[in-house]
Amino acid sequence: MTKFSTKETGNKGEEYAVKYLEKHKYKIIARNYRKKYGEIDIIAENKEYIIFVEVKTRHENSIVSAATAVDKRKQLRLLKTAFVFMSENNFDKLCRFDVCEVYVKSDNLKLKYINYIENAFEQEGGYAPY
Repeated sequence: MTKFSTKETGNKGEEYAVKYLEKHKYKIIARNYRKKYGEIDIIAENKEYIIFVEVKTRHENSIVSAATAVDKRKQLRLLKTAFVFMSENNFDKLCRFDVCEVYVKSDNLKLKYINYIENAFEQEGGYAPY
């Protein structure tokens, strides 16, 4: 069995996530958007929303769901980074935060399945996240 690094596995998962989004008529705006608060894997848009997508890739036999890795701390970093992105760009759309769980085969990283979670979390309270 071939051993793939976490980075290789993550990169492959992001490729699958981009294909999934494009297949579902999302336009990819940016990938791996980095600021001091953190990184957003994929920023996409559809007719209504700017969508900030956190991609979590796991092997098919993983015991814990990939989405559990997007805890409150990670959510706060994503919110802060998204706030910076929105302040740098002029979009007249609402924001949405999605999680894309990508499950791959351990031996070759071929796609097993995707669980796409729309509106996985929201900003709590009425404050700017910075």
